[in-house]
Amino acid sequence: MRTTEINRKTAETDISLKLNIDGKGISTVKTGCGFLDHMLTLFASHGRFDIALTCNGDTKVDYHHTAEVIGIVLGSAFKEALGDK
Repeated sequence: MRTTEINRKTAETDISLKLNIDGKGISTVKTGCGFLDHMLTLFASHGRFDIALTCNGDTKVDYHHTAEVIGIVLGSAFKEALGDK
């Protein structure tokens, strides 16, 4: 099974991600930004991969760092889970 788990902590965010590329589109997403949660849930559902993602970020400032670092972590997770393809 092509899976990975990544935890990343920066000055602005603390992210935990579990990804299963061969999933069924099941997701648990908690980023602190409702719209981002919605879009990531749809991404997993339509992409048919499973994702468990939590992010505690500096959302009182804005969602910039949350969205930015989630993108970095997702890219890294897909690259790792795909291995040598």
